[in-house]
Amino acid sequence: MKKLFLLTVILFGLQSLKAQETFFPTKEGMVLIYKSFDKKDKLSGMMKYTIEKVNISGNNIDFTYLCESLDNKEKLVFKEEITVHQKGDVMYIDMGNFLNKAAFQQEGTIPATVEVKGNNMEIPLNPSPGQTLPDANIEMAMKMGFVNMKMSAAVTNRKVEDIEDISVSGGTFKCYKFSGNVNTVAMGIKVQAKTVEWFAKGIGTVKTESYDKKGELTGRTELVEIR
Repeated sequence: MKKLFLLTVILFGLQSLKAQETFFPTKEGMVLIYKSFDKKDKLSGMMKYTIEKVNISGNNIDFTYLCESLDNKEKLVFKEEITVHQKGDVMYIDMGNFLNKAAFQQEGTIPATVEVKGNNMEIPLNPSPGQTLPDANIEMAMKMGFVNMKMSAAVTNRKVEDIEDISVSGGTFKCYKFSGNVNTVAMGIKVQAKTVEWFAKGIGTVKTESYDKKGELTGRTELVEIR
């Protein structure tokens, strides 16, 4: 009887998870590999995401994954553990992805003295083309001895552009196309850009393109492998 009850609970959890059609992988141990290219289409780095834990509580889900940033020679630049939250029909994405956190690293990890404040980026599970989305921002600061470092990023004018089939090295996916204006400040230097992202349900980010304020492509990142 206990085994039957346990099986029922597991099946119910899986059916509930499937019905939610989350924008993130739900299989623990799953690995997604991304490659980034500069405006000349030259490889500039890689990202490796490993799903470590998926915790389901009713309609809420926490996805904990290991994020590893590699240079173009596949040497580790930094790594960190990140948790993506899904509450009801909205996902909350870490805004730290818009900052060059390698600048804060010490021997490949983010130092514990870094202070972070801001809000997460919201992604609805059932977006509609033309829909506007809330702004998001983040600020990071580190004080180490006499050295003070600050970085910030804000994404504004966010909206759902379209639903498209996107083909990348990692496969072909039905994607929701999101766009937004990105303003970053690092070491007093301000950069204005536009970002376009394609998200697929069950996968997450499939492709990202960045443009400068003149509308010229400055770089792209795409999914190249799923393990």
